[in-house]
Amino acid sequence: MMSLLVVGAILLSIVLGYKTRINIGLFAIAFAYLLGCFGLGLSPKSVIYMWPLKIFFIIFSVSLFYSFAIINGTLEKLAEHLLYRCRRFPHLLPYAIFICTTLISALGAGYYTVLAFMAPITILLCQRTGMSMTVGAMSVGYGALTGANFMSSQSGIIFRSIMANAGISESQAFINSIGIFLSTAIIPFIVITVLIFFTKHRTSMTSSGFEINKPSVFNTEQRHTLVLTLMMMACVLIAPIANLIAPDNETITFINSKMDIGLIASIFSVIALLLKLGDEKKAIASLPWGTMIMICGVGMLISVAIKAGTINLLASWISSTIPDVLVPVAFGVVAAFMSLFASTLGVVTPALFPLVPNIAESLSIDLMMLFICIVVGAQATAISPFSSGGSLILGACPTEKSRTILFPQLLFRAAPIGFVAALGFNLLITFVI
Repeated sequence: MMSLLVVGAILLSIVLGYKTRINIGLFAIAFAYLLGCFGLGLSPKSVIYMWPLKIFFIIFSVSLFYSFAIINGTLEKLAEHLLYRCRRFPHLLPYAIFICTTLISALGAGYYTVLAFMAPITILLCQRTGMSMTVGAMSVGYGALTGANFMSSQSGIIFRSIMANAGISESQAFINSIGIFLSTAIIPFIVITVLIFFTKHRTSMTSSGFEINKPSVFNTEQRHTLVLTLMMMACVLIAPIANLIAPDNETITFINSKMDIGLIASIFSVIALLLKLGDEKKAIASLPWGTMIMICGVGMLISVAIKAGTINLLASWISSTIPDVLVPVAFGVVAAFMSLFASTLGVVTPALFPLVPNIAESLSIDLMMLFICIVVGAQATAISPFSSGGSLILGACPTEKSRTILFPQLLFRAAPIGFVAALGFNLLITFVI
């Protein structure tokens, strides 16, 4: 009975958040308290301790460092330079948008932040060049997702943290995050290639004759910010990669054991402030507080579900009901449906990732495959106008008329294309690889 109440609370939190536009995490915190204290008899202190402090600290510290590249204009200037390089090949502009957005997102800006300034640029390019808004929206949406999934970027870090909370070792979580990043980079490349070379896109773009103005050079602050960002990424990635290559080396193992991305980011934030690369108050104000509350609030409710035995019950039900070979694909479909109305980072992965270890063990399914299928499925429909990413792209339209045109394109073209591509990929890795 309690397990059903917890599942109902998770679903109700999503519905209430969607209907009221109030942060889902706040509803989840309320339900965690009511069900944890009055349903399971836990103490209030125990429920408070369910707040995932490590995940919160990592998101806070990493986002704080990367915010300097946003507030001093480094990432926006980088986007202008990368797009300018593609001016001689107009029909390849979707590739440029995807690669540019991926790179900027991988440098740490995060999915929502990148869309906030890249989506308006993309929509403007669509209007000037005659490029289909569906193609443009999918290129920028895919790029923001792929880059954010990079191991040292926002989504990649969150995925690793949620896996670790679910009982996965740090090294295995890092390997899984590599698989997720590579998978979510392959799918967009295939989809964009099909849209460029197997539709009317090339003909309409070649004859458009558009121009992109040459951007100004990077100033001193922006150059220092880029160097510092690359140094931060190197510090985060070199140790775990070296440990994977030489797991028996004691020195590398020791150094890797002392690496923590949240603490490293805190040091680099202090360096950025000392170099006066941005205003401290603006940096703190630009943090994704809503995302942090949503992820940690849902995390509290998921912890209550674990205490109630709900996770084990759901894992057992899936194992006994769905044919073993279809479990990864089923996870992807469920994640895609959830992502139509809810956040991948805040709801879908915190809800589904804890199921993976038990199911993988009981059915002898590869852990990485399940994690990949969940993320690929969830991000397949992230471009839906009802999802947070799709709504940001829709909001980038300068006029009500353009929003009216783009809405059905996102819902009836972009989202179905993304879903079919993700489903095909999940079927491929399930039955072939």
